[in-house]
Amino acid sequence: MPFITLGYGTPFSFLYAAVRRGSLGLGVTAAGYGAGTAAVVTMMQSGDPVFAVLGTFVAILLWIAGTGHAFAVRSSVFPRGIPRNRANEHAIEVAKYRRTLRDEARALAAEDPALARELRIGRPDVPRTYDDGGLVDVNHAPREILEALPGMTPEFADRIVRRREQTGGFLSAEEMAVDADIPPDVLPQLAEYTIFLR
Repeated sequence: MPFITLGYGTPFSFLYAAVRRGSLGLGVTAAGYGAGTAAVVTMMQSGDPVFAVLGTFVAILLWIAGTGHAFAVRSSVFPRGIPRNRANEHAIEVAKYRRTLRDEARALAAEDPALARELRIGRPDVPRTYDDGGLVDVNHAPREILEALPGMTPEFADRIVRRREQTGGFLSAEEMAVDADIPPDVLPQLAEYTIFLR
């Protein structure tokens, strides 16, 4: 605005910035530019050629200074940031990608269980390079990994470990829920992140 209005809009620009930011400093700056603009108008209307030339010179200075100053404070008045919705959209895309990785790992395990074991699918507790999207192999993962599953408690993890030692493992989340007496409301959370390799 200061540039377009040849500097005459500078006081109003800084007044708006002061109100928007609640800044006394910007308010004082607006008042200073206002006083300078009033002085320029007074000199140019005085009828004296010397004052008219001086007023024109001061007006040009105020125009240049006001424009530069406005650009300098613009980022503090209108801060740039990632809009929340874009950040949320990115989080959703990442979550969908992780789900795809889990689906691909499950398909690979169903097709080639030996390869799944070699890739250590569902074993975040051991070194590996394959990204399975956060799956946990309930039949082989240690208790502390089971406890980190959503909806899992130390008591549920103890039951699962006890039952898998007795039976040699589970075939599905549903079988695990029945054999280890896991509440039905926890099952959907567990099913999303579990795999059962034999």
